[in-house]
Amino acid sequence: MILRGPETLFLPAELTFPDMPSGITSSFLLLVAVLGPVGGGPQTGLRPDMTDQELFWGTDQYDFSVVLPAAGLECFWHFAHRGERFYLSFMVQWVTGVGHDRHLSVTVNAPSSELVSTVDDAKGQINFEAQKTGFYQMCFSNFHNRFATMQVFLSFGVYYDGYQEPTKRREEENKKKEEASKDLNNTLSFIKDATHKVENHVFHIFRYYNFGRMRRSADYFLLLSNSRYVTRWSVALSLLVVTSGYLQLLFLRRLFVTRAGGAEEEKPRC
Repeated sequence: MILRGPETLFLPAELTFPDMPSGITSSFLLLVAVLGPVGGGPQTGLRPDMTDQELFWGTDQYDFSVVLPAAGLECFWHFAHRGERFYLSFMVQWVTGVGHDRHLSVTVNAPSSELVSTVDDAKGQINFEAQKTGFYQMCFSNFHNRFATMQVFLSFGVYYDGYQEPTKRREEENKKKEEASKDLNNTLSFIKDATHKVENHVFHIFRYYNFGRMRRSADYFLLLSNSRYVTRWSVALSLLVVTSGYLQLLFLRRLFVTRAGGAEEEKPRC
């Protein structure tokens, strides 16, 4: 918030009454100026429903140019809280006149009228930590030039490291809560999805295990069947071979048999 002095009270054109006589109009304006607006007197606070911290506290910056007449003085006020950073930068842009000097005298006073800092140069910077809460006064004097006008560019403000406006703080807290709830919901949904995936994978594992077990059982029974088949046919073929050999040997022996007795001996067939 900036205050610039001296302040001038003026009446807007909408409050004039051309139909009323000049005397009555002057009396009415005087009565309004003395008693204030109808319905409760003058308002001393800018925002009665807000504290000074909520009203003034916040990071801000102002950049503008001001023209200082010859031997002129211009003052500005800016609100700052104790413990926060107050900064001011200025630079003389141009000077016109006779015997002009580019030097500018700058002073910064605390709310208790104590001198905080002073600079006498064409450009400079002032940066300090506010020790008291209130309006800090910045005065720019062109006393070096008695017959010259100068234009000065100003940049000043207050920045706060650890404080935020209540509305922004509430919004950020709500955002953090929403993000936390979203993270929680995302975590729960992730756990749910992961559980479903694990269940699905376990189901497929059991299914493949059952198929593998069934295939192993089928192979086992097939091996048993083949073993029985081979055993039976081996026994049968072995009996057939033994029987065939025995019969062949018996047949061969019959070929060499001789009979004795009788008129003459019968000769063997081979």
